[in-house]
Amino acid sequence: MSGPYRTVDEAATASFEVRGSEFLGHARPVESVDTAEAFVDRVRERYDDATHNVPAYRVRSDADGDFLREYSSDDGEPSGSAGKPALNVLQGRDLENVAVVVTRYYGGTNLGIGGLVSAYGRAVTEAVDAAGVVEERPHERIDVVVAYDDSGTVRGILESEGHEFDAEYAADVAFDVRVPVAEAEALRDRLRSATSGRAVLD
Repeated sequence: MSGPYRTVDEAATASFEVRGSEFLGHARPVESVDTAEAFVDRVRERYDDATHNVPAYRVRSDADGDFLREYSSDDGEPSGSAGKPALNVLQGRDLENVAVVVTRYYGGTNLGIGGLVSAYGRAVTEAVDAAGVVEERPHERIDVVVAYDDSGTVRGILESEGHEFDAEYAADVAFDVRVPVAEAEALRDRLRSATSGRAVLD
Protein backbone atom coordinates (compact mmCIF):
# COMPACT_ATOMS: atom_id res chain seq x y z
CA MET A 1 0.00 0.00 0.00
CA SER A 2 1.83 3.07 -1.24
CA GLY A 3 -1.21 5.34 -1.52
CA PRO A 4 -2.40 7.73 1.18
CA TYR A 5 -4.82 6.69 3.89
CA ARG A 6 -6.77 8.37 6.70
CA THR A 7 -5.74 7.96 10.32
CA VAL A 8 -5.66 9.93 13.56
CA ASP A 9 -3.01 12.58 14.08
CA GLU A 10 -2.13 11.90 17.72
CA ALA A 11 -3.21 10.11 20.87
CA ALA A 12 -6.26 11.60 22.57
CA THR A 13 -8.91 10.82 25.18
CA ALA A 14 -12.49 12.05 25.45
CA SER A 15 -14.85 11.45 28.37
CA PHE A 16 -18.52 11.91 29.27
CA GLU A 17 -21.21 10.43 31.52
CA VAL A 18 -24.44 8.67 30.63
CA ARG A 19 -26.90 7.98 33.47
CA GLY A 20 -24.11 7.63 36.01
CA SER A 21 -21.75 5.53 33.87
CA GLU A 22 -18.49 7.23 32.93
CA PHE A 23 -17.10 6.55 29.45
CA LEU A 24 -13.56 7.38 28.35
CA GLY A 25 -12.66 6.97 24.69
CA HIS A 26 -8.95 6.55 23.95
CA ALA A 27 -7.60 6.74 20.37
CA ARG A 28 -4.11 6.71 18.90
CA PRO A 29 -2.32 6.07 15.60
CA VAL A 30 -0.51 2.72 15.33
CA GLU A 31 1.87 1.23 12.77
CA SER A 32 1.19 -2.47 13.26
CA VAL A 33 -1.06 -5.02 14.94
CA ASP A 34 1.63 -5.40 17.63
CA THR A 35 1.56 -1.70 18.50
CA ALA A 36 -2.25 -1.76 18.49
CA GLU A 37 -2.28 -4.69 20.91
CA ALA A 38 0.34 -3.03 23.10
CA PHE A 39 -1.79 0.14 23.28
CA VAL A 40 -4.85 -1.91 24.27
CA ASP A 41 -2.82 -3.66 26.97
CA ARG A 42 -1.52 -0.34 28.36
CA VAL A 43 -5.02 1.11 28.62
CA ARG A 44 -6.29 -2.05 30.33
CA GLU A 45 -3.43 -1.87 32.84
CA ARG A 46 -3.97 1.83 33.53
CA TYR A 47 -7.73 1.44 33.97
CA ASP A 48 -7.73 -2.02 35.54
CA ASP A 49 -10.37 -0.88 38.04
CA ALA A 50 -12.87 -0.12 35.24
CA THR A 51 -15.92 -2.28 34.59
CA HIS A 52 -15.02 -2.71 30.90
CA ASN A 53 -12.19 -1.79 28.53
CA VAL A 54 -13.54 -2.32 25.02
CA PRO A 55 -10.92 -2.39 22.19
CA ALA A 56 -11.18 -1.99 18.43
CA TYR A 57 -8.62 -1.37 15.71
CA ARG A 58 -8.08 -1.32 11.96
CA VAL A 59 -4.48 -1.86 10.84
CA ARG A 60 -3.07 -2.10 7.32
CA SER A 61 -0.50 -4.52 8.51
CA ASP A 62 2.07 -5.03 5.78
CA ALA A 63 4.01 -2.39 3.95
CA ASP A 64 2.98 -3.63 0.51
CA GLY A 65 -0.32 -4.05 1.51
CA ASP A 66 -3.61 -5.29 0.86
CA PHE A 67 -4.20 -6.96 4.22
CA LEU A 68 -6.42 -4.93 6.55
CA ARG A 69 -6.76 -6.45 10.01
CA GLU A 70 -9.93 -5.46 11.86
CA TYR A 71 -10.58 -6.43 15.47
CA SER A 72 -13.02 -5.63 18.24
CA SER A 73 -14.19 -7.17 21.52
CA ASP A 74 -17.21 -6.53 23.74
CA ASP A 75 -15.08 -7.22 26.87
CA GLY A 76 -18.01 -8.55 28.87
CA GLU A 77 -20.70 -6.20 27.57
CA PRO A 78 -23.71 -7.83 25.81
CA SER A 79 -22.76 -9.28 22.42
CA GLY A 80 -22.62 -6.64 19.68
CA SER A 81 -23.27 -3.72 22.03
CA ALA A 82 -19.74 -2.35 22.47
CA GLY A 83 -16.90 -3.60 20.23
CA LYS A 84 -18.89 -3.56 17.01
CA PRO A 85 -20.17 0.01 17.41
CA ALA A 86 -16.61 1.10 18.26
CA LEU A 87 -15.26 -0.58 15.12
CA ASN A 88 -18.15 0.76 13.04
CA VAL A 89 -16.99 4.33 13.73
CA LEU A 90 -13.52 3.53 12.38
CA GLN A 91 -15.02 1.84 9.33
CA GLY A 92 -17.54 4.61 8.74
CA ARG A 93 -14.85 7.27 8.81
CA ASP A 94 -12.51 5.13 6.67
CA LEU A 95 -9.69 5.21 9.24
CA GLU A 96 -6.71 2.86 9.13
CA ASN A 97 -3.71 2.27 11.39
CA VAL A 98 -5.71 3.43 14.39
CA ALA A 99 -6.57 1.72 17.69
CA VAL A 100 -9.25 2.72 20.19
CA VAL A 101 -10.26 1.56 23.66
CA VAL A 102 -13.43 2.65 25.43
CA THR A 103 -13.20 2.48 29.23
CA ARG A 104 -16.48 2.25 31.14
CA TYR A 105 -17.09 2.72 34.84
CA TYR A 106 -20.56 1.33 35.55
CA GLY A 107 -22.81 3.81 37.29
CA GLY A 108 -25.50 1.49 38.61
CA THR A 109 -28.12 2.04 35.89
CA ASN A 110 -28.43 -0.38 32.95
CA LEU A 111 -28.36 1.46 29.64
CA GLY A 112 -29.87 -1.31 27.51
CA ILE A 113 -28.42 -2.51 24.21
CA GLY A 114 -29.40 0.66 22.34
CA GLY A 115 -27.93 2.87 25.03
CA LEU A 116 -24.65 0.93 25.02
CA VAL A 117 -24.37 1.03 21.22
CA SER A 118 -24.89 4.79 21.31
CA ALA A 119 -22.44 5.40 24.17
CA TYR A 120 -19.61 3.26 22.77
CA GLY A 121 -20.00 4.79 19.33
CA ARG A 122 -20.03 8.29 20.82
CA ALA A 123 -16.88 7.58 22.88
CA VAL A 124 -14.92 6.55 19.78
CA THR A 125 -16.30 9.43 17.70
CA GLU A 126 -15.32 12.01 20.33
CA ALA A 127 -11.86 10.46 20.85
CA VAL A 128 -11.20 10.47 17.10
CA ASP A 129 -12.37 14.07 16.84
CA ALA A 130 -10.06 15.03 19.71
CA ALA A 131 -7.12 13.23 18.06
CA GLY A 132 -7.78 14.85 14.67
CA VAL A 133 -8.00 13.02 11.34
CA VAL A 134 -5.11 13.35 8.89
CA GLU A 135 -4.08 11.87 5.58
CA GLU A 136 -0.92 9.82 5.97
CA ARG A 137 1.31 7.87 3.62
CA PRO A 138 2.59 4.38 4.41
CA HIS A 139 6.15 4.33 5.72
CA GLU A 140 8.84 1.72 5.96
CA ARG A 141 12.13 1.60 7.82
CA ILE A 142 15.52 1.48 6.15
CA ASP A 143 18.69 0.58 8.05
CA VAL A 144 21.79 2.29 6.65
CA VAL A 145 25.28 1.42 7.88
CA VAL A 146 28.29 3.45 6.74
CA ALA A 147 31.83 4.27 7.82
CA TYR A 148 32.44 7.58 9.60
CA ASP A 149 33.77 9.14 6.41
CA ASP A 150 30.38 8.71 4.71
CA SER A 151 28.18 9.48 7.72
CA GLY A 152 28.07 13.23 7.11
CA THR A 153 26.99 12.69 3.51
CA VAL A 154 24.20 10.31 4.56
CA ARG A 155 23.02 12.58 7.37
CA GLY A 156 22.96 15.55 4.99
CA ILE A 157 20.77 13.69 2.48
CA LEU A 158 18.34 12.53 5.17
CA GLU A 159 18.06 16.00 6.68
CA SER A 160 17.66 17.74 3.31
CA GLU A 161 14.83 15.38 2.34
CA GLY A 162 13.16 15.70 5.74
CA HIS A 163 13.20 12.01 6.68
CA GLU A 164 12.94 11.01 10.35
CA PHE A 165 15.95 9.04 11.54
CA ASP A 166 17.99 7.92 14.52
CA ALA A 167 21.77 7.62 14.31
CA GLU A 168 23.96 5.32 16.39
CA TYR A 169 27.71 5.90 16.40
CA ALA A 170 29.87 2.85 17.09
CA ALA A 171 32.64 1.30 14.98
CA ASP A 172 30.45 2.32 12.04
CA VAL A 173 27.49 4.67 11.95
CA ALA A 174 24.02 3.13 11.76
CA PHE A 175 21.00 5.14 10.66
CA ASP A 176 17.45 3.93 11.30
CA VAL A 177 15.37 5.85 8.75
CA ARG A 178 11.57 6.19 8.47
CA VAL A 179 10.65 6.89 4.87
CA PRO A 180 7.41 6.90 2.85
CA VAL A 181 7.10 3.63 0.94
CA ALA A 182 6.69 5.50 -2.34
CA GLU A 183 10.06 7.27 -1.83
CA ALA A 184 12.06 4.38 -0.38
CA GLU A 185 13.63 3.05 -3.57
CA ALA A 186 14.71 6.50 -4.76
CA LEU A 187 16.33 7.14 -1.36
CA ARG A 188 18.19 3.84 -1.49
CA ASP A 189 19.50 4.71 -4.96
CA ARG A 190 20.60 8.18 -3.86
CA LEU A 191 22.43 6.84 -0.78
CA ARG A 192 24.21 4.19 -2.82
CA SER A 193 25.21 6.75 -5.44
CA ALA A 194 26.37 9.34 -2.88
CA THR A 195 28.58 6.77 -1.09
CA SER A 196 29.79 5.07 -4.28
CA GLY A 197 28.07 1.89 -3.16
CA ARG A 198 29.72 1.79 0.27
CA ALA A 199 26.50 2.21 2.24
CA VAL A 200 25.04 -1.07 3.49
CA LEU A 201 21.25 -0.91 3.18
CA ASP A 202 18.73 -3.27 4.70
